[in-house]
Amino acid sequence: MKTSMLLLIPAIAMISLGSCKSKKATPIQKETGAVEISVPFSSKEYRSDENFFRAKQSGKSPDQATAKKIAYQNARAEMAANINATVKRVTDQYTNQRSVGNKQEFENKFEELSREVVNLEMGNVSEIGEKIFREQDGSYTYWIAIEANKKTIFDKLDAKISSDAKLKLDYDKMKFQQIFDAEMKKMAEEGK
Repeated sequence: MKTSMLLLIPAIAMISLGSCKSKKATPIQKETGAVEISVPFSSKEYRSDENFFRAKQSGKSPDQATAKKIAYQNARAEMAANINATVKRVTDQYTNQRSVGNKQEFENKFEELSREVVNLEMGNVSEIGEKIFREQDGSYTYWIAIEANKKTIFDKLDAKISSDAKLKLDYDKMKFQQIFDAEMKKMAEEGK
């Protein structure tokens, strides 16, 4: 009798927990039949912040390895675009605040160097999360989240600028870093 009571308690607990999981339809679901979809890696720790550029993407394929490759390439492309856009905004602000000799030449050379740095750094991103889903049709959807350290990117960019004689003449590292940090903070506040 004592053994059957001990077995009954977990069964009751499971039934109770199961009833807690019942899904209630939202007003939109009732009206339109639309269903909200949860996107993996959408929480705050997977968004870019003051210290890291982050990206998440998915890939779908009948082959699991191919789905992963697609997701990884998509995430790297998104991150590269975000880094390039940030560096472009920083460069624009920096050249507008400084009296740079040949402004257009400075901006073009700066963007060229930043693209080199971004391309090099895309090989050094860290994977911070992955999820694999098997679809009803047998294919795979692979989600990946990656990050790149802001300081590493800034340091490589700084080294490239400092090694270029023309850029070095108009370059103030402290001012550039101040603008770069402000852009990273702004990006974190926007939740990208």
